Amino acid sequence: MFYVQRDTRGQIVRLESTPFAEESEALPNDSPEAQAWFAKKLQQSDLDMIRVLEDLIEVLTSKGVISITDLPASAQAKLLSRSSARQTMGGLNKLIDEERPLI
Repeated sequence: MFYVQRDTRGQIVRLESTPFAEESEALPNDSPEAQAWFAKKLQQSDLDMIRVLEDLIEVLTSKGVISITDLPASAQAKLLSRSSARQTMGGLNKLIDEERPLI
């Protein structure tokens, strides 16, 4: 059983496996709505981790711990492409809030 809090539009804003004060209803474990909520949270977590790994690789290469050429060619190409895109977007930094997802 999952315990749910919804916003004024009926969207789930919090979902827990234990009851909490602000809950407004309960959903069964196999609820498609609950599963979709968890899938969305996991997808956002994946996007956040990608950024962490990108920044970690940048730190390690800037300190000389690893070289980008230590990575497989496909990984090098992806990192260089993202790095280029981030630099291009650097001029737009006041329009982009890195704490908010782009999706």
